[in-house]
Amino acid sequence: MVGGYCDPAFTPVREAFAAGFAAGEDRGAAVSVRVDGRTVVDLWGGAWQRDTVVNLFSVTKGVLAVCAHQLIEGGQLDPAAPVIDYWPGFAAGGKSAITVAELLAHRAGLPALRATQPAGALFDWARMTTALAAETPWWPPGERHGYHVVTWGWLLGEVLRRASGRTPRELVADLGLDLHIGLPAEQAHRAVSTVAAPFIPPAAGAPGSELLAAMGAPGSMAAQAFVNPPDLLTPDLVSDPRWRAAEIPAANGHGSARAIAELYGGLVRTQAPLLGSLAGATEERSAGRDAVLCGHTRFSLGFMLPGELRPFSPGPRVFGHPGAGGALGFADPDARLGFGFTPDRTITTLHGADPRWQRLVPAVYSCL
Repeated sequence: MVGGYCDPAFTPVREAFAAGFAAGEDRGAAVSVRVDGRTVVDLWGGAWQRDTVVNLFSVTKGVLAVCAHQLIEGGQLDPAAPVIDYWPGFAAGGKSAITVAELLAHRAGLPALRATQPAGALFDWARMTTALAAETPWWPPGERHGYHVVTWGWLLGEVLRRASGRTPRELVADLGLDLHIGLPAEQAHRAVSTVAAPFIPPAAGAPGSELLAAMGAPGSMAAQAFVNPPDLLTPDLVSDPRWRAAEIPAANGHGSARAIAELYGGLVRTQAPLLGSLAGATEERSAGRDAVLCGHTRFSLGFMLPGELRPFSPGPRVFGHPGAGGALGFADPDARLGFGFTPDRTITTLHGADPRWQRLVPAVYSCL
């Protein structure tokens, strides 16, 4: 059931990965680990093949964040600069002082659009960026943070496009990895669809229950963040050809666990790392109660940091990004570790770690 390569010293990771299938938590999945530039784990299981790719959900945000940091190091993007330096039309609605760093760290106050968008808007870059440029923040920018579930990709993506002259899709392609924002049609045969595990809602007062209640309040910030545009409610959305083809850089990245591990491993390897400095990736820029997710979250410039809501690694300087349903990518600079996990069976976890992370990540660290 499990194929691929595993260094004998990392046998506990193979065992933990196989346990997910034995427990019925995984239908098809892959896990990959790199340590200081060397692949020590590259496994896949179920009906998956070596070249299988899957929708990465918000793991995509971490991929785009790497592109942003490359532009920062190249002098094309200044995180301290106002967004309007790159995108003048963004000044509407009292947003002229919002900085690129505030966008990156989910502090811009734009996690949702108030006006319900028309059908098809999710797949229309110009419509979404125009609507966001006209929107008024939900809170005074910079004063708090809240997870920009889908809007983050259009906001940052438009800034990157204007700063570099290249679209997010093109910037990700420039990384030279098996990572794609919008899957090219000729690659569609490699993609698997996701299936949702049964969702068990938290009891009243339990962690996650506040978010669930907020999402159920029509017109609320949380509800609008998750269901506007209404296309987000399309049944089996991630298998929709429009989703596969669109450029939605907060959520519709496609790729493999191997590519995620290569990306994060490339950031922390000793020889020729992808970035000269990791200060922007590891330094906490937002921490505390999340105005959207109703729990404690932490962010650096573009990356999620492990915290109470998403405790995905024990490393003190770890940065990365989880995705809805259980996909995960992260880097640990101290261990020179890059980690990627991609499942096709999505498990909704409103608060805490995905059960598969709870097996896989400790197994990896036990082998270091």
